[in-house]
Amino acid sequence: MRALRSDIQLGTVVAAYGKRYGVELKGIQGSEISCVTRGKKTDLACGDEVEIRLTDSNEGVVEKNLPRTSLLYRSNAYRSKFLAANVTQIVIVLATSPSFYEELLNRCLIAAEAANIQALIVLNKCDITDNATAIARLALYSGLGYKVQLLSATTDVSPLKPLLRGHTSVLVGQSGMGKSTIVNALLPESAIAIRTQEISAVLDSGKHTTTAAHLYHIDEGTRLIDSPGLQEFGLNHLNIEALEHAFIEFRPYLGKCRFNNCKHLKEPDCAISNAVIEGKISSQRQTYYQDLLGEIGR
Repeated sequence: MRALRSDIQLGTVVAAYGKRYGVELKGIQGSEISCVTRGKKTDLACGDEVEIRLTDSNEGVVEKNLPRTSLLYRSNAYRSKFLAANVTQIVIVLATSPSFYEELLNRCLIAAEAANIQALIVLNKCDITDNATAIARLALYSGLGYKVQLLSATTDVSPLKPLLRGHTSVLVGQSGMGKSTIVNALLPESAIAIRTQEISAVLDSGKHTTTAAHLYHIDEGTRLIDSPGLQEFGLNHLNIEALEHAFIEFRPYLGKCRFNNCKHLKEPDCAISNAVIEGKISSQRQTYYQDLLGEIGR
């Protein structure tokens, strides 16, 4: 390992505020140096390991971004938005109320699979309303092998703790699903100034108050990144091969179609379409795939 210059220090990006980043110095948990990047470079994410040069006691410049083990991000036709780096798990937070967008859930799962990140689905607010409908909607995903954890974060967050242990997890989800409540419950001693969401009953949606991604330490080997609420999750950075592979139930059938360039739309002897007819693949998931293929192909 090369030696660092005396004015260079290692750190972790623990907060992303647009063009400014909070960096925690290595070995000094709780420290946060306010840093900028060189020039117009803004391709850092919460969780990135970096080298910084201090310019004052609490100010610095990011000189280098170290290699990542993973990167979770979303994109549309014009730009990409980094969510978190070096995470081992994405925790997709849903709620019984307000109702969640299943399309957004699918997009988060696909992004996780494409980035080789483990996915956990949390159904929050199970104490405030009938959760049978929401649980039934999630049966498809538990059937695919995804862990689905029921939770009532306002009363007991303990079922979630063993599922986070040893991971660097990022919380994602729509506004109003209770992500901030979960973080507050996991870290009550930290006095984190995270306000819980106000829910708009008229719009059946939440107004998020988390405006910047932030990394927190749960314990010695467990870290949690809270991210702003999502209303959309573009996947324009994926090509057809990455997209089809991200549907985990497709994998046993890939390469078995009549045509090598099969897009699994209306081609004859398509192994995916045949599996749908045989009930081995959900027609709902095939529709999500076809819609996304049309989106990224534009």
